[in-house]
Amino acid sequence: MTGNVTWFDLAGFIGVLLIIVAYLLLQLDKLPSYSLLNAAGALLIIVSLLFKFNFSAFLIEVFWFLISLLGLSRWLISRKRLQIKQKTIRESNTLSEQQ
Repeated sequence: MTGNVTWFDLAGFIGVLLIIVAYLLLQLDKLPSYSLLNAAGALLIIVSLLFKFNFSAFLIEVFWFLISLLGLSRWLISRKRLQIKQKTIRESNTLSEQQ
């Protein structure tokens, strides 16, 4: 590696770092959904690959990004359902206390 690090090399490096940190936090049970960090990491790697293209790396990062978006949407939906359930329980408890 030369001393000339471009902004897109740096973006790719940060992307790799985000994916590694996300996976580490997941394994340590410190992160409920690591999909957002994975998606951001994959997107940064894709940006770097647009300047130094490698088809196989680009392809896997596109799939990594799309799968991360799927995981993120599932996490957000389950979180919303939990909030609705908690609200229903609170309202039920309030009604019980009023009777």
